[in-house]
Amino acid sequence: MCLTGVDYFSTLGYQPGIAALAAGALSPLATLILVLITLFGALPMYQRVAGESPRGDGSISMLEHLLSWWQGKLLVLCLIGFVATGFVITITLSAADATAHVTENPYSDFLHGAEIPVTLVLIGLLGAVFLRGFGEAIGIAVGIVVSYLVLNLIVITTGLVDIARHTGVMADWRDALSVEHSNPALMVGAALLLFPKLALGLSGFETGVVVMPLVQGDLTDTPAQPTGRIRHTRRLLTTAAAIMSVLLLASSLVTTLLIPEAAFEEGGEANGRALAYLAHEHLGNLFGTVYDVGTILILWFAGASALAGLLNIVPRYLPRYGMAPDWARATRPLVLVFTAICGAVTLAFRADVDAQAGAYATGVLAVITSATVAVTLSARRQGQPRAALAFGVVALIFGYTTAVTVIEEPEGLLIALVFILTIVVSSLVSRTLRSTELRAADVVFDSMAAQFVDAAEAAGEIRVIANHPDARTPREYLVKEREEREASHIPRGGLVLFLEVTVRDASEFAPVVQVVGAEVGGFRALRAEGASVPNTIAAVLLAIRDRTGRRPHVYFGWVEGNPLKYLARFVFFGEGDVAPVTREVLRRAEPDPARRPAIHVG
Repeated sequence: MCLTGVDYFSTLGYQPGIAALAAGALSPLATLILVLITLFGALPMYQRVAGESPRGDGSISMLEHLLSWWQGKLLVLCLIGFVATGFVITITLSAADATAHVTENPYSDFLHGAEIPVTLVLIGLLGAVFLRGFGEAIGIAVGIVVSYLVLNLIVITTGLVDIARHTGVMADWRDALSVEHSNPALMVGAALLLFPKLALGLSGFETGVVVMPLVQGDLTDTPAQPTGRIRHTRRLLTTAAAIMSVLLLASSLVTTLLIPEAAFEEGGEANGRALAYLAHEHLGNLFGTVYDVGTILILWFAGASALAGLLNIVPRYLPRYGMAPDWARATRPLVLVFTAICGAVTLAFRADVDAQAGAYATGVLAVITSATVAVTLSARRQGQPRAALAFGVVALIFGYTTAVTVIEEPEGLLIALVFILTIVVSSLVSRTLRSTELRAADVVFDSMAAQFVDAAEAAGEIRVIANHPDARTPREYLVKEREEREASHIPRGGLVLFLEVTVRDASEFAPVVQVVGAEVGGFRALRAEGASVPNTIAAVLLAIRDRTGRRPHVYFGWVEGNPLKYLARFVFFGEGDVAPVTREVLRRAEPDPARRPAIHVG
């Protein structure tokens, strides 16, 4: 909970100030609406995400199978782009905000003008913590969150006591509300319209489900049914939401009532640091400095949950799609890559908090909105009309919030599109570069296919004719066998097997290849399903070699046409000029020519 909380709870550093600046005297009511949507909208939604995506895939895995083939992969890449935007900007914005607290403290104001190097140092320290491992990161998160919550309780309690002592403060606030909004219904309507400006307080939910693999389950949990982990994650989300709801309401009330409105304006002492302002004003500079240190630490480490999310979600998708090298499954190289990216983003925005706010809001809200859509569709598929209707209303709320944010701050969408375009282009380049890998997680022969292979071994040379499956009639096999025997000088009477590959989904990278045996009019065929014809043929040939200890011979016919056209067909459709690509796949998979299956083209 604390690893998630460093992101979620850290919004107390700026959320009350944002609410007061946006809503003025309506801030407590607007915050109440945020809390209600949190508890009765976002929380039930993400509890459902936890139940349907218990391996830390987040809401993306729920949307992954809505579209098949390349459309589904592109949808996932776009969603990962929004997730990356939200998580990377969480790291850079939080570090920049921590730097702002450093430079605004009276004891360290000499660092004014050094915001960029200070922010880069904070990001580098965060990366160094993760290079040591998740255990260290979680241990640090617990200490930071507990101390920060205690400091906030002291500041908020002191503020509430001051309000109780000075009853005129509450009366003045009620008078201000009645002057601005004489009708209670209009007051509520105005507060509802302010929700998009306050919605960043929900940023911790997605990281809460993404870090699920770190949540301990029960001894009876199985990979297919991690019931304990799901229950504990739901408890985590509920506890974090309850704590945050109480703190948000109380902090909104004390900051609105005790801080002059002018102090919230840009350049004001409470701008972006309302509770820190109260800590200095009501408890002295010494305690205020302690509070600043706690705020700086949690804002710095707020990137920990985001980095943990990135380290969990990227290896689950891009390497599986063949859209990243295999080393992307390892933690430490990814930590270095993401730390470098965050450094580059910091330099691009010059460690400016306000300049990154639009991209942060767009990324966070796009991910939450996609999660609401995923949960709504899931409820509908499972025949739960009431749940689908309720989640549909939540989806509309967040869809409206995202639209308002994009319209008011379009630069946020542009930055997110840069992330998406970078991910899509780099992923497709990686997929193209890796296209001649073996691309088969395993090759499994059914009983008849295994009998055919064993019989071919017993007959002597194992000869395989690659056949494009058409009608699959005895005449088709007869004609194909005559053509290959004549073109490639296969001895008459020698046993041959036909190998046929069907591509079901060329967008998959390395599926398990199932090989089924079939006998048609005395002709024996091995029928395989894979993501690409050449790669599947190569994988089956190597599996035959490993099973029999013999080097199989495979026979192809030449194809005619534009090589570039065949290259595109191979990359996107898994077909093309099969013979030369099969040879290249085999050459990469088996460096020893003496053990490599022999290719014949006639």
